[in-house]
Amino acid sequence: MASHDWDQELKKIDKQLESLSDEELISSSKAKSPAERAKVQGVQRETSTFGVFARLVLAVALAVGMLFWPYAAKCGPGLFAYLGATAMVIGAGIWTSVWTWRHRSSNAHTLSLLLIVWGTVLGAIEVLPRVGYAKPTATHPAVWMCP
Repeated sequence: MASHDWDQELKKIDKQLESLSDEELISSSKAKSPAERAKVQGVQRETSTFGVFARLVLAVALAVGMLFWPYAAKCGPGLFAYLGATAMVIGAGIWTSVWTWRHRSSNAHTLSLLLIVWGTVLGAIEVLPRVGYAKPTATHPAVWMCP
């Protein structure tokens, strides 16, 4: 069985990747002519800026709105509605993180990952006392349904 020197193999790959430009690495489409490529890149640029920030603004608005939750979330239907809304924050964070990843928006991607963490923290604050992991308090009792 022949052994490979993987360090050498990886160095060759690194040299090949360094010699390529970003456009060659990430092809914008399978368009043949330069005019078609330019058109596709223009559409991608417009989509990445407007689409990313439109989705991100909606997700951030939902996450900030959770701070001003107007209903009682101690137990019963109010609690389940709150947990559903926190699941929506997590879902919005995942939705925006996928979109920002596809369009290479690093700052927006970081914010979308923070939205996922924020939704998880909001849900954990309510769920952990009820499953016995955290200490129950008056605002976060250990019961799911109201007595």
